[in-house]
Amino acid sequence: MHADIVDLRQFYHTRLGQLAQEAISMALTSLWTELPDERLMGLGYAAPYLDRFRADAERTFAFMPAGQGAVNWPAKEPSATVLVFDEELPLPDAALDRILFVHALEYAENPRESLREAWRVLAPGGRLLIVVPNRRGVWARLEHTPFGSGTPYTRNQITGLLRDASFTPGAFADALYFPPSNSKAVQSVARTAERLGRRYWPYLSGLVIVEAQKRLYQGLPVAERASRRVFVPVLAPQGASRATRSRNAKL
Repeated sequence: MHADIVDLRQFYHTRLGQLAQEAISMALTSLWTELPDERLMGLGYAAPYLDRFRADAERTFAFMPAGQGAVNWPAKEPSATVLVFDEELPLPDAALDRILFVHALEYAENPRESLREAWRVLAPGGRLLIVVPNRRGVWARLEHTPFGSGTPYTRNQITGLLRDASFTPGAFADALYFPPSNSKAVQSVARTAERLGRRYWPYLSGLVIVEAQKRLYQGLPVAERASRRVFVPVLAPQGASRATRSRNAKL
């Protein structure tokens, strides 16, 4: 079940949400520095992070799942927001160069199908950047932030999921080492905790961030069906059996 758009917006308007946005943006920038003339789509609630890349990109879209709800983005400009089902994106094949998943994969009903759909709309060599809660982190255990709901992942779990969906995982980044506390004392040392965490305890971050590239060629196993049902309409005319035809011929 997706987080509600109202709750997501309210979180990012709090001091804790602003600190989280700052830390996540730094991690994203370490993996994606520039997007010169590329087509970028954010899926989930990626709007707080799309502004960082929009100036370089050719086009930028904010796709928001129907179960979550949508808001206008960018503010005070023509809307680039689309309400979608994440397994049926309204785009042709190979339409995008980059996709950013934020507040998306952990809520997906079928994560593999969502990733396969992302694979379809990415151009050859296209890249995907995923932000998900870390199963080992504190943020995934507390429910007063959006990262405390949905399905958290470890690095190994997200790597396996990406490979099953025909992506090649690449570089990793981490974010949210400071505790998700509303205490002003804790928030005052958030930036220091973020720097120390990246250096000394990278596996205890609140989020796992991974970049992956679309894999073009792969042999996919085909499951053979044991049987296939065939449904016949009840009112459809039925042909005469062989025995009936024989009796009619004798008469």
